[in-house]
Amino acid sequence: MFFYLCIYKIIKTMETTINNVVHLTTQEFKDKVFDYEVEKEWKYKGELPAIIDFYANWCAPCKMVAVVLQELAAEYAGKVVVYKIDTEKEQELSAAFRISSIPSILFIPKNGQPQMAVGALPRASFEQAINEILLATN
Repeated sequence: MFFYLCIYKIIKTMETTINNVVHLTTQEFKDKVFDYEVEKEWKYKGELPAIIDFYANWCAPCKMVAVVLQELAAEYAGKVVVYKIDTEKEQELSAAFRISSIPSILFIPKNGQPQMAVGALPRASFEQAINEILLATN
């Protein structure tokens, strides 16, 4: 029984973390990023600045952004964490952030207010946001 429990935990970890990109559920978002049901003002819970990609599996521009984010997650490992939220599965969370167009990208500095960008940003725009929004404020 213990063996099967260990295998189950390994599989669940592999499902939620792929290439340094972490897939979040609504509850995981509340635990790791921000509990919007409890807190009145923004207070980021994370240790590292974050990028959150609100996406859907059927979205072609989202797939292009996913490739860029996987590369950036590897390059900035230990400096920035990259999360993905499936808007089809996590509709409550998508509604809380008023996501009406995908991909929507939320840049969260360690301190300060998050900033939202909409659309398939080019790699250079991601790098600029990482350096000017996420890493410059640390």
